[in-house]
Amino acid sequence: MATTYKKGDSDTRPWGTWEVLDSADNHCVKKICVRPGGQLSLQLHHHRAEHWIIVSGKAVITLDGAEFSKQAGEAVYIPTETKHRIQNNTSADVVFIEVQTGDRLDENDIVRFEDKYGRI
Repeated sequence: MATTYKKGDSDTRPWGTWEVLDSADNHCVKKICVRPGGQLSLQLHHHRAEHWIIVSGKAVITLDGAEFSKQAGEAVYIPTETKHRIQNNTSADVVFIEVQTGDRLDENDIVRFEDKYGRI
């Protein structure tokens, strides 16, 4: 297993920000903030699964065609090869912790299907 993420890595995206809290060969832990009105692309990963734990706010999750809400204290598991997205339809930030596991952990393992910011 390999990761190119390093603790302290961060990025600003059109929908918000992410920061790597921990990273090793077999996992990566990110803190992700989705601003009000923000929406990640509908995407999947070939090489990793993700666990999301909502720590603040209320998010709308799309997972394999189903849409549902999650709020602080709730979690969702995203298997490898499963289309998913998170969006924030509220007026407060949504913050969640993402734990990635898999045989390749990097930003190149994102296959986008829909993106309101034109990144396809």
